[in-house]
Amino acid sequence: MTARGKLLVVAVGVAGALSLLSVADAKGFRRYLSLRQDVDSLQQRNTSLAEQNEALRQEIAALRKDPAALERAVREELGYVKPGELVFHLESP
Repeated sequence: MTARGKLLVVAVGVAGALSLLSVADAKGFRRYLSLRQDVDSLQQRNTSLAEQNEALRQEIAALRKDPAALERAVREELGYVKPGELVFHLESP
């Protein structure tokens, strides 16, 4: 076996040992996978929050420009009733 061959065998051995150590070590590859899952989860949450923000921006714009939307929001959220209207509260069984 030549010196180059011996060096190659040693390099492969060291790389294999380091790979096994990384997989076995709690701060190694397993930690990377755990952090990767955390990042994916946070990205999904950020996407969800961005969608909620956009929906709220659209609602704000509608409340500022559309009197019917403002009236609907006041009726639904604050329970306001026009004079002379009757309100029936129905409860499901």
